[in-house]
Amino acid sequence: MKYHIAVIEDDQNIQNIVSAFLNKEGYEVTVMESAEEGMALWKSNPPHMWIVDIMLPGMDGYEFCKKIRNESEVPIIIVSAKDEEIDKILGLELGGDDYLTKPFSPRELIARIKRIFKRYSPEKTTQETDSDQVVVDQLAIHKHDRRVFWGQAEQDVTTKEFDMLLLFAENVNRAFSREELLIKVWGEDYFGSDRAVDDLVKRIRKKIKDMPLETVWGFGYRLRSKDE
Repeated sequence: MKYHIAVIEDDQNIQNIVSAFLNKEGYEVTVMESAEEGMALWKSNPPHMWIVDIMLPGMDGYEFCKKIRNESEVPIIIVSAKDEEIDKILGLELGGDDYLTKPFSPRELIARIKRIFKRYSPEKTTQETDSDQVVVDQLAIHKHDRRVFWGQAEQDVTTKEFDMLLLFAENVNRAFSREELLIKVWGEDYFGSDRAVDDLVKRIRKKIKDMPLETVWGFGYRLRSKDE
């Protein structure tokens, strides 16, 4: 399967460099200069991944991410000259799966793309067997089609939220440190703050209010089973 990656970037030099590296890796690439063009592509030929600049003419990258995330869990990598921690947190809050600060190495971008596709594979079958499900009390996770249920209600979760929930469910009652969660969910090459972990947990708790996702004070988090 040839993955289709859409790049929204108004700097022509960055467009050329990124598209050249993506083409070299064998990806199908569509390059656009505005979020409005991105929304048109989303309706006509949705890609398997978005790479989105924040500072764009017209609709900015944050608003674009919000609109896409309201409709789909397709992976989004945010690229921005804004390197303040609050900007990174906002990008992740709005559904970004990763955040790269300009200037960045194209090879680092490729590494992050490959890691995300390894975790989120559109080509996986949607057929399920018993081993494809992880169940902890009211939480049920279907691994192959990446669906999450709390009781009978399906939950709308992002890629990172799914990865963290699956990690907790497969290791129920085990406490993970923030550093462990960064490595296991974001990958070893992620250099952001561990506040990203707290933010992701906050988002999960907001969506699934009764789930016993506990804080282990001074350490990290764990998913507690009612049977323990």
